Order: sequence, then C-alpha cells, then structure tokens
Amino acid sequence: MKYLLPAWLILLSLSSNAIPLRVAFVYVSPAGDAGWSYSHELARQYLEKTFGERIQTQVVESVPEGRQARSVIAELAQNNDIVFTTSWGYMIPTQRIAEQFPNVKFEHATGMRRGDNLSTYATRAYQARYLSGMVAAAMSKSQRLGYVASHPIAEVIRGLNAFTLGAQAINPAIKVEVQWTNAWYAPDKSKRISHALIDNGADVIAHHVDSPTPVQVAEARGVYAIGYHSDMSEFGPKSHLVSVVHDWGKIYANRIQSVMDHTWSPKDLWPGLKQNTSHLASINPDVPLEVINRINTTTDAIKAGDFHVFTGPIKNHRSRTRVRENDQLTDTELLRMNWYVEGIEGDLKFF
Repeated sequence: MKYLLPAWLILLSLSSNAIPLRVAFVYVSPAGDAGWSYSHELARQYLEKTFGERIQTQVVESVPEGRQARSVIAELAQNNDIVFTTSWGYMIPTQRIAEQFPNVKFEHATGMRRGDNLSTYATRAYQARYLSGMVAAAMSKSQRLGYVASHPIAEVIRGLNAFTLGAQAINPAIKVEVQWTNAWYAPDKSKRISHALIDNGADVIAHHVDSPTPVQVAEARGVYAIGYHSDMSEFGPKSHLVSVVHDWGKIYANRIQSVMDHTWSPKDLWPGLKQNTSHLASINPDVPLEVINRINTTTDAIKAGDFHVFTGPIKNHRSRTRVRENDQLTDTELLRMNWYVEGIEGDLKFF
C-alpha cells in the first residue's frame, strides 16, 4: 500500500526549501572606505554571487564597539539565521547575545570567546605583514619607517611586531616609529599622525587603521606607503609599495555552506598565507627583483611550515630576550601578545 503525503505537507516542504538563509553582518566602519570593513563587504558580495537566491544578506555599518553594539546584534539575531560580527570590540556583546539566542549561529572575527552557537575566525595577517616589512625596508633610504596604529590590542601589536621583524630581515638597523589613533576609523587623526611620522624622518608609512588616509598622505608628501586590509594602490599611484590584503570570501562561504548542510559547529579558524586568506597585492614594480625573489622564497617557506615569523632569538624594545634562539611563540602567546620587538619606537602602549 502506498502512503501519499497530504498536499499541505508537500507545499510546506517545498516552501521551506525555498526560504533563503538569512545572513547578517555588523561592520565597525563604513563599508566603502577600502579598509577592514570593505574587506568584509567584498566577502559578503562574494557570498551573494556564490549562493544567489539561497541567501539573503543584511548589513549594519559604523556600529560602535562595546555595550552600544548589543542592541544592534540583538535586533539582527531576531531576524537572521547567522550573524557575523566583524570587529574585536564586538566580542563580549556577541557572546551575551549568543547566549540569549541559542537557535541563531554567531561568528565573531578576531575574538577568543566561543560557545555552543558562537565561533571565532581570523586570518594570520602577521605573516603577510612580515613580508610587507621586507618591502618597506628595501625601499627606505632613511632607515626609519612610520606606523599608524589604531588600538593597542594583541592583533595590532602582533602585526606591528611582524612588520618590524620583516624589515629587520632586510636591514637590521631599521627603526619603526608607531603612533596611535585610538580608533579604528579616524581619517583626520590618521592624517595628522601620518604627517608627523614623515616629519620625524619616516620615508615609508604603514598602518593598521580602516581608511586609506596614510597612503594618500604618503602620496602627497612624496614618500612610500604600505596598504592594509584591501588593495590600496589606487590611493597612491606613486607611493604605494604593496598592500596586505584579507580575503574572507571562502571562510564565509564554508561557514554558510555548513549551516545549509546542517553540519555547522563552533570552531576557532585561523588560516593564513597557505590558505590565501591574507596575502600581498599590487607590489610596486620599483621593488628590486632580488627582494621580490626573497619574499617569494619566504612566502613558500611560511606556507610549507618551514619558517615561522616569531622564531627566536627575538628581543623586546628594552633589548631583553623574549624568544630564545630556535624557540617559536605558540598561538596562545601570539593571541596574548602585549610587548614590542626591538627597533620599535614611539608611544608604546600596553594592555
């Protein structure tokens, strides 16, 4: 005997399959300003192209970090299946809201707190940072590099240290001066600091802020610049040496697919050069071929696991050994980094 499903149940099944997965993103800065949030926006657009009508995305831009983010994340949780909160300062609010919405999936960028429905993800940008430091040192005549930094958290300090170590691999005498905006997105302050660093002798400017302002200032002042987050070559046709670029698209696509496949589980993802989630883009043709060859060799070694950026001996800014010869910092130590390598000068903040 055949058992036929009722018509209403067939229709319900068909309609449920047609409902798109609702995906939300929270950005800490404007999405269109070529910085951190722009890199996530490119990934969101990649998702829409990849999944088409199977997903429906929603974005909220320029959301302040901390307690102010809670209401935004909570509202998104009421109307979405998965929420990506894309800045360090969203960590605690995301954890709190995740506990209140156990049926919603949450993915937090660069954080360390997880739960039954809360994952974390990041990219090992420090690996590409190291390579960009090699480029900067090779092109510097003053032996002074400038660094416009946002907040003195482990992620930013780790990138600054990696950049400095890469520069010292080319020129051990190199110095890196850092100054802080105390904000992810503060173009005016980034502009003032960039000018100040150049006035202090820096002839290459690197940064960890969410706008291309340092590259634009370098272009105007006739010095070189290193872009960050996304390809910033268009903002400095003459000044731009290379950009350290994040590519979140495949990370997001894999997580979305796991939700669709009902295989999603909380994870801590930290890929890097090997997975191409961070890499160099638009290297200036003025960079000497021998430097490019050395960068390529170092890149291959990092991908193969034969070279680790934070391998000793490494001294701190007080010339005290922090990593002994042949020792390597663990991921836990990298995630908690709050000290500066030798050769970094300026306003050294700690957390």
